[in-house]
Amino acid sequence: MKTPAFRFLFFFLCGVSLFAQNDYEPGIFDAPALLVPYLANAPEIISQAALVIDAETGTILYTKNPDGEFSPASLAKLMTIHLILNEVAAGRVSLDEIVPVGVESWAQSQPPRSSLMFLAPGQIVTLREIMLGLAVSSGNDAAVAAALRLAPSVREFAAIMTAEARRMGFSKTLFVEPSGISEENITTAAEFTSFCREYLRLHPEALIEFHSVPEFAYPKAHNVAEVFRSNPRTIVQSNRNNLLRTFPGVDGLKTGYIDEAGYNIALTAERNGTRFIAVILGAPAQPGGDRIRDRDGERLLSWVFENFKTVRPVIEPLEPARLWKGKSKWMTIRPADPLHFTSPLERAGTIRYSVETADPLIAPLPAGYPAGWLIISDDWGELHRVRLVAARDYERGNFFKRIWDSIRLLFRKR
Repeated sequence: MKTPAFRFLFFFLCGVSLFAQNDYEPGIFDAPALLVPYLANAPEIISQAALVIDAETGTILYTKNPDGEFSPASLAKLMTIHLILNEVAAGRVSLDEIVPVGVESWAQSQPPRSSLMFLAPGQIVTLREIMLGLAVSSGNDAAVAAALRLAPSVREFAAIMTAEARRMGFSKTLFVEPSGISEENITTAAEFTSFCREYLRLHPEALIEFHSVPEFAYPKAHNVAEVFRSNPRTIVQSNRNNLLRTFPGVDGLKTGYIDEAGYNIALTAERNGTRFIAVILGAPAQPGGDRIRDRDGERLLSWVFENFKTVRPVIEPLEPARLWKGKSKWMTIRPADPLHFTSPLERAGTIRYSVETADPLIAPLPAGYPAGWLIISDDWGELHRVRLVAARDYERGNFFKRIWDSIRLLFRKR
């Protein structure tokens, strides 16, 4: 077990990476200096790997074995859901359409000890119900039915899943089937956390529609043949994410377990305008391992909510910067990146900002040319800075304008 002193030294030397969907480099971390003192108090967890980020800024706040390769187990179903929702967004499928229930997707066709939504021959089921069967009941039968809606075979759908992971910039994550039952599915805490961040950006509605739904009852009378409607043998299953019921703010995402992987969970929670994502992999595959996983999740989420928040500064339009030797005397500047950032909870009560522009700025300059910094501060000092850039291309002025500005700059320097 790493001591708090060791963890502080680790974060101080290695830092914590701000990573976006496609630019995460395994093993490279860069902690904002503002956060480093607060990272020393991170909790110890039992699970083999974990990563926690601010969902909006991407700032990593906790990391343990982020690049270790693990089987995601039923976390794989998140990629299955993601691909379905992409097709819905593109208008190629509808959540209200009827999905064929072929023999491959029957509950009785799934491997032993599978989690199930209990699909059976002759049922009438919508894609929305399949999605609930994936998100709430974690049905392996639902995963097969979803896969066969988008691809001719489960194998071909798994290839689509892996291709999507590569498109998103993940080099280690791969899938051989859509439910997570196979230990040959692979991911890392770093890559899967980044995936979850992009998933929430693309499908924010999924939290309410699927992942935070407390229970799912299936089959109902409308799902079965008329002869069985008086007694459809409905099975009610609670959402397998226990923290939905025990940790305020949790509204997703997914749990997973197979013997070879242990207990996994992808968590997200929101309080007071700040959302965090935590991925925990490899809690012990033993009786009570799910409780260990949940306690690890509670520790990590409690710690980040007690120490950090997302800050979204609001600024006035920036004054133009002086431009020399250009057709224009003034240059419009803009922030190169979003202004939001992750701050210690105790900081950023009263926000102010200042502008430092490069001097001199001499035309010609292309759009995006570095022009200075926007510096955001509170009463204790600097909190965050964002590079300012030229808002458009700026051409150089005529001969006389360049000569005149050269003379002015010469005397100005003296």
